[in-house]
Amino acid sequence: MSATAVARKRGKPASGARAGAGAGKRRRKADSAGDRGKSKGGGKMNEEISSDSESESLAPRNMEEEEELEETAQEKKLRLAKLYLEQLRQQEEEKVDAREFEEDQVAGRLKEDVLEQRGRLQKSVAKEIQAPAPADIRILRGHQLSITCLVITPDDLAIFSAAKDCTIIKWSVESGRKLHVIPRAKKGTEGQPPGHSSHVLCMAISSDGKYLASGDRSKLILIWEAQSCQHLYTFTGHRDAVSGLAFRRGTHQLYSTSHDRSVKVWNVAENAYVETLFGHQDAVAALDALSRECCVTAGGRDGTVRVWKIPEESQLVFYGHQGSIDSIQLINEEHMVSGADDGSVALWGLSKKRPLALQREAHGLRGEPGLEQPFWVSSVAALLNTDLVATGSHSSCLRLWQCGEGFRRLDLLCDIPLVGFINSLKFSSAGDFLVAGVGQEHRLGRWWRIREARNSVCIIPLRRGPRPTAAGS
Repeated sequence: MSATAVARKRGKPASGARAGAGAGKRRRKADSAGDRGKSKGGGKMNEEISSDSESESLAPRNMEEEEELEETAQEKKLRLAKLYLEQLRQQEEEKVDAREFEEDQVAGRLKEDVLEQRGRLQKSVAKEIQAPAPADIRILRGHQLSITCLVITPDDLAIFSAAKDCTIIKWSVESGRKLHVIPRAKKGTEGQPPGHSSHVLCMAISSDGKYLASGDRSKLILIWEAQSCQHLYTFTGHRDAVSGLAFRRGTHQLYSTSHDRSVKVWNVAENAYVETLFGHQDAVAALDALSRECCVTAGGRDGTVRVWKIPEESQLVFYGHQGSIDSIQLINEEHMVSGADDGSVALWGLSKKRPLALQREAHGLRGEPGLEQPFWVSSVAALLNTDLVATGSHSSCLRLWQCGEGFRRLDLLCDIPLVGFINSLKFSSAGDFLVAGVGQEHRLGRWWRIREARNSVCIIPLRRGPRPTAAGS
């Protein structure tokens, strides 16, 4: 009897039969699963049937799941290790990029510091400035007569203005309210609060905001504690009206100039006079200084701009304007801008005795046809270490200018309407606003009177827009 027959007789299937039975069971399970699927499908006739693409898209996912199920422990460790190494590589790349960015920033700052020390820094900001709407200009009223000069505190929080009414007012930039008023002092009255008894022509504030200096037609320089407006000292020594004041940045050294044609040096912290320098041939109209131990002056009718080197007691003389030079401002340690009553604005470099750029009739002409005369340039201002310059006149507007590369050109940016003599201009340290001192009369005289003008301090916001792109970029 064969083995198969014996197996059947005993009721035990042979190995081939077992295999066939297993296959049959699998087929039956598959068929039953199919039947269940059919019955479910038949129970929901209204359901949408998946498209072929959806069924095809499920196939790779199922294959991936099967592959993941088939992944061994060793393969999983290897995959996780690769993933971890990739994350480390990405983190290192991000660190390198951040480090390079910081190094670029540091290098840029160092380059700016070197250029600033050399007096050649010229940041490009002028093209970003957007002309303000007239409604955005804030007008502060408080002086009875023409504003003659003003300064902004180093933190840009307050403004000091002075006028022909002999008063000094401290204003809040944020609220526009008066914080303090230094009233006019009456001549010959003992025991009264200190103050000026004649037109205040100039002011200066130290770079740390501690001291305020003011000069008047009575030949006096008064020193104030800027925070409280308390009078500290009075400097005497000039023989005529004090027309210009400036502190050397980072120090309490004060420079002053006068219609007596001299320049004097003072140490405010020690309440001390230092020395006097001579050279101008006529009344000096204005003065400015930065960090170096030198100052610049506008020589009025003698037609010169002078740079005074204090330690050497020497001076450099510059020629270029045809009229009286009434205003001057340093742009950086090596360049400056000046304005004159011949209507011209000049850009200067210390290495050249003639202007690098000269803009004639900067504010246009006035008068009858054939008898036109240029509008006087009564004030100038520069945003420190940039290419942005402002000029004022009595042409019913102040003008913003862009200095070309190397300060060899002046390009008009925009006009800002302001009626009256613009006797003083100052940019805030951050460059986000410009302050103008406006009066019915010129700072130094009474040649004209513009009756419709308001004696006021005007705060002009300077908003920056996106830098214009070059054509075709």
